[in-house]
Amino acid sequence: MYEKLKEKLQKEPKAWLVTGAAGFIGSHLVENLLALDQNVIGLDNFSTGHEANLTSFRPNKKFSFINGDVSNPEICAKAVKNVDYVLHQAALGSVPRSIVDPLNSNTSNVDGFLNIINAAKDQGVKGFVYASSSSVYGDEPNLPKFEDKLGNLLSPYAATKKINEVYAQVYSSAYGFSSVGLRYFNVFGPRQDPMGAYAAVIPKWVFALSKGEVCTIFGDGETSRDFCYVNNVVQANILAACTEHTKPEALFFNVALGNRTTLKELYNLIRDRVAKKNPAVAKLGPDIQDFRAGDIKHSLADISYIKDRLGYQAGESIEEGLDITVHWFLGRAFS
Repeated sequence: MYEKLKEKLQKEPKAWLVTGAAGFIGSHLVENLLALDQNVIGLDNFSTGHEANLTSFRPNKKFSFINGDVSNPEICAKAVKNVDYVLHQAALGSVPRSIVDPLNSNTSNVDGFLNIINAAKDQGVKGFVYASSSSVYGDEPNLPKFEDKLGNLLSPYAATKKINEVYAQVYSSAYGFSSVGLRYFNVFGPRQDPMGAYAAVIPKWVFALSKGEVCTIFGDGETSRDFCYVNNVVQANILAACTEHTKPEALFFNVALGNRTTLKELYNLIRDRVAKKNPAVAKLGPDIQDFRAGDIKHSLADISYIKDRLGYQAGESIEEGLDITVHWFLGRAFS
């Protein structure tokens, strides 16, 4: 289904807005859409994104960029003009960041979401897709996670993403505006930022091991996650944007691989790959520290709903995704 959709888009190019375009996921969306000969507008304020992620796209005449913040309603109204599809990725990520600074998380993730969905509704875009998060499952203990079974939220970040979903439902019922929320499960891949206190675990560990530094595992190492290579997220976004809505609806889907990996297993997978280029780290063990506030113990997605409704098919395994990702990072760390 995805391959047929890509062929159709190449024959009939559309106009797309990608918010958070200079970020990790956003830049992959831009890259893949331009490869399909689509017209793409990128929007970013560079609060967490990087200009370097856009450098290769700048010469493409089908790409234009707006330097602006989704917390500004006027910027959002400008960005959605004459757009067919919106892929809203702009947000302040990270559970720990939101616990330290809940106000900024709310401004970016809630006010920004409301501004962009309202602008999209006013413009009458054909498809509106936004990044939700597996954090909305909170302390729901059962595995795998099904879209209709949520627990108590554990962080301000999770609250912002759940509020997005609530607003999406309201815009469906009150205005007849359909949307699709994608609950990402631990996305990883090239261009993910390894720096800073709130960097995701995979790029942070790859970067640290490339320097021969010790990595930190919070908890006992048996904490597990459903790690999802970024190409799967790109597929889900494009499928979701182009899905047919026969009635106003707010849909929510898990976007994941559907497999679980413990942090100890992940560490070994990354260390073994880095050791091929830097043998000195082959026997380097992690530093085990206490659990962090707001973290959940286990996460695993059921992906049957997104398969049935959108035709999503998870691609690269975690091993295959790490092969690509580690190779990409090491090409820079050792250059």
